Amino acid sequence: MRHENFIVREPLLDPKQVVVGYDLTWQEADDADEQTNEYDLLALLGFVADQLNDEKTGWLLGNKLLFLEVSPTLLKSEAIKRMPAANIVLTLKHSDLADPDTLATVNALRAEGYGISLRDAELAGASFPTDISHLEVRFSAGDFAAQARRYAALKKSSLRMVGRPVSNWQDYDACAMLGLDAFIGKLHLTPRPGKRATGLNPAQKTIVQIMNLVAKNANLQKIEEIFKRDPGLSYELLRFINSAAFGLKTEVQSLRAAVALLGYEALFQWLSLLLATASSSGYSPVLMETAIVRGRFSELLGQKYLPKGESENLFVAGIFSLLDRLLGVSMEDVLANIKLSDQVAAALLTRSGPYGPYVALAEVCELNSPLVAPLASSLNISPTEVNLAHLSALAWAQNLGVKAA
Repeated sequence: MRHENFIVREPLLDPKQVVVGYDLTWQEADDADEQTNEYDLLALLGFVADQLNDEKTGWLLGNKLLFLEVSPTLLKSEAIKRMPAANIVLTLKHSDLADPDTLATVNALRAEGYGISLRDAELAGASFPTDISHLEVRFSAGDFAAQARRYAALKKSSLRMVGRPVSNWQDYDACAMLGLDAFIGKLHLTPRPGKRATGLNPAQKTIVQIMNLVAKNANLQKIEEIFKRDPGLSYELLRFINSAAFGLKTEVQSLRAAVALLGYEALFQWLSLLLATASSSGYSPVLMETAIVRGRFSELLGQKYLPKGESENLFVAGIFSLLDRLLGVSMEDVLANIKLSDQVAAALLTRSGPYGPYVALAEVCELNSPLVAPLASSLNISPTEVNLAHLSALAWAQNLGVKAA
């Protein structure tokens, strides 16, 4: 892996707005030639295989699909075999299949359960091997009728069509009408339009009330009393403290004991996570998942360079950086309701202060942005450290199992 490479990701949505997978690539480099590109593709395959497979627990992304670009010569890479076939979709150019050896290798991989996606295919009059699982189609908002005719024929096959790029929710709806199965674009940064509740719902108001007491180091009894008023929130706390992550020998049944075991800093962090996941209907699930990944990503980026308490503040700053879009209110209104430190507020409003650059770095890794390298360099964080934190945050989010309060 070249030292300047950074992983960027795009979520893959299904017609129900659920994140079904991710497309992982290196940040585009202007000076990359074909030979270097193939070397980099191999490096990405190996890095992903190393980081997302655990010897004990296996694949760390749960049931998520991972789309990874390959060349014909990389189809026999050992790194591919180290990833679960059911979760991996390898992307080739349509022209690659003209080679009989490549086609034979593709057929063998499909027989093992790997997905194969084609890019740059001419849909008009084209025929595709029956073993291909996905077909990447370029969506054009101004050519709806013609696309409808082309895609209608493809829908009769077993091919799953992936639309790219899908830059807004209007295009998403159009693609869904066309019968496409999945969508790649920048929808993770945009709330779903339409009628939706704005501001804090009742569950979130209770969470904010507890957060503000925790921020003031209020008496434990006062915090316990608010938990007792909300059976759902009390259940979530006891479920969390008794989860396998804590490894307690005896089950905790007291709310006061649960809060005492967690401590106020960890409690505030956990409540921050619940606040982002307790939104009313009308928000896009991809926005919520992006907030969770961003929070953990920001925290991991700062763990080596900031004291423990401050890296935990990074989690709050990261996950709250999308709270205005989740709630449908301005960030100023968010901060008016929740007592946060000036440093966290600066990160949320202007990506400034000690935490702002870390949140900004996590944010640009969701895009193919030229700002990734300068931001990482300004923080003295190496590309390898950024990439490790990125994949670790993705895995953490998939295994979190957080439910709305």
